[in-house]
Amino acid sequence: MQNIIDRFISYVIIDTESDPNSETTPSTKKQWVLAEKLVEELKAIGMTEVTIDENAYIMATLPSNVAHKVPTIGFISHFDTTPDFTGANIKPQIIPNYDGGDIVLNEAQNIVLSPKYFKDLLQYKGQTIITTDGTTLLGADDKAGITEIVTAMEYLINNPEIKHGKIRVGFTPDEEIGRGAHHFDVIQFDADWAYTMDGSQVGELEYENFNAAGAKITFKGKSVHPGYAKGKMINSMLIANDFINALPKDETPQETKGYEGFFHVHHLSGSIEETVLELIIRDHNKKKFEKRKELIAKIAKKINKKFAKQFGEAIVIAEVKDQYYNMKEKVLPVKYIVDIAENAMKELGIKPLIKPIRGGTDGCQLSFKGLPCPNIFAGGHNFHGKYEYVPVESMQKAVEVIVKIAELTAIAK
Repeated sequence: MQNIIDRFISYVIIDTESDPNSETTPSTKKQWVLAEKLVEELKAIGMTEVTIDENAYIMATLPSNVAHKVPTIGFISHFDTTPDFTGANIKPQIIPNYDGGDIVLNEAQNIVLSPKYFKDLLQYKGQTIITTDGTTLLGADDKAGITEIVTAMEYLINNPEIKHGKIRVGFTPDEEIGRGAHHFDVIQFDADWAYTMDGSQVGELEYENFNAAGAKITFKGKSVHPGYAKGKMINSMLIANDFINALPKDETPQETKGYEGFFHVHHLSGSIEETVLELIIRDHNKKKFEKRKELIAKIAKKINKKFAKQFGEAIVIAEVKDQYYNMKEKVLPVKYIVDIAENAMKELGIKPLIKPIRGGTDGCQLSFKGLPCPNIFAGGHNFHGKYEYVPVESMQKAVEVIVKIAELTAIAK
């Protein structure tokens, strides 16, 4: 497993944080550093047709080694990390033979990764765990996925007795800001279907995700000297607070699970004269998703009506934009591609955990672009923060799943 450790660390120490405020693709120049490294590495292990386009989308081919015709499959991961938490100067820590106790990430700052809070840790007692140093995220989302795909391709190249059809590999920028599939050329990729290696714990297999929208709500106000503000001042920050309080209290990320949707307020900034609120809207059910968007409009309309005489114009401006949709609609007609992944796990002694994604991946957008794309575990936990970690054994199991899928596809009728 040392090659997995070395490869993973060589990826995560490169800062690839994406930027939602940038209009370029990739959104940050530093993503090119890892992208160019990956191109050279794919060539070095023996992949063919290795390409990188002007937007840093990488594609490569492992040619078929069977005489009969079999479907072309793909494996896809993203190389950017979230802007929600810093990914600069990552210093991974390797914890061999984890004993099941607390892991001190940063003694000076008293940052501890504890199974008392993160109970999933106890699943990995006796294994090798890679963690942060408590000051950055780790980047297992999704550099674990990249590690697994490259390692699996290298294994298949070095073991030609394992039969497989044509395999395509794709690595994308900017997935963390919702743009990972925007410039992905499905026609050029030329696969019958693909799998994103972008899930969490061992066994995860997902082909349902949220319908998603983002909302930007602007609140207008009037600033007047507070000593003379009676009947005149309109404090936009307080109006924003009223808007938030009008949302269902029990429909937030921290109060929901499974198929339950939510509203998530993630940014709020303002002054008396103007406040901007940003939130995301999520639901697996399309009808409920549409009703959530309607509620945003309804609350805005109610507040505008309340202040119509005093303000003279709309005091709340709500902009709602759809981001992606539930891939289930596109995957169900070809459900056998999920079955192949499920059977691969079972043959390896891995219990499949088939569940809805409480989020989105490149795969949901790719599915609607004509490339059905379920999601498979990559092994990491606690993404997007300083408590992120990944067991090396989980990455190894993901490698084995990729190889097994390739084998099963080559014999699929």
